[in-house]
Amino acid sequence: MDWMTFIFHITEIIGTFAFAVSGAMVAVKKRMDLFGVLLMGGVTALGGGTIRDVLIGHFPPNMFYSYKFLLIAAVSALFIFYIAYKWHDAYTINEFYLNNINNVFDAIGLAAFVVTGTQTGINAGYGDNLFLCVFLGTLTGIGGGVLRDVMCQEMPAVLRKHVYAVAAIIGGLVYYVLHLYIENTTIPTIVSMAVTIIIRMLATKYKWSLPRIPE
Repeated sequence: MDWMTFIFHITEIIGTFAFAVSGAMVAVKKRMDLFGVLLMGGVTALGGGTIRDVLIGHFPPNMFYSYKFLLIAAVSALFIFYIAYKWHDAYTINEFYLNNINNVFDAIGLAAFVVTGTQTGINAGYGDNLFLCVFLGTLTGIGGGVLRDVMCQEMPAVLRKHVYAVAAIIGGLVYYVLHLYIENTTIPTIVSMAVTIIIRMLATKYKWSLPRIPE
């Protein structure tokens, strides 16, 4: 495994873990059972990548033959379920702080998958198509969360929550531009993830949102 492949692989693992934790915490908040928590963890972690693979004609999608990521998602979700089940009262009392933790994991997962999605488009031979590569990165980052919210009967966060999709788009653009000038993927990966996470955290802290129609 060369260095570029290694960085890409580690980034996928980070994204899978972070989004699985985020999805599982939402499922716990919705009072789902064990299967529901595992399903939401898996959907959030792997849903965006699956949609991306279908769009670029990559069959079967990665999650159906790379069981390692499915296992990471399942174990991460199971861990959250265990903590919430074992220490239910403490988990409920500290729900506000746990939501903040969930937001951090969500930002990390978004940043990681924006990178892997954009790089997947480049690896698939679409490196000369900026729009497609950034779109694939954004879709990989937000797709799982959209599926999770729909299944939880909520308005997808990407349509209402601060600058969620904008952060993904900017992160994808940063990665794409840097990869044109820097052959080593380490720097584009780190910078893109940092930019995405910083935008998400600042948007959360300062309540940044895109304009909407007033009620």
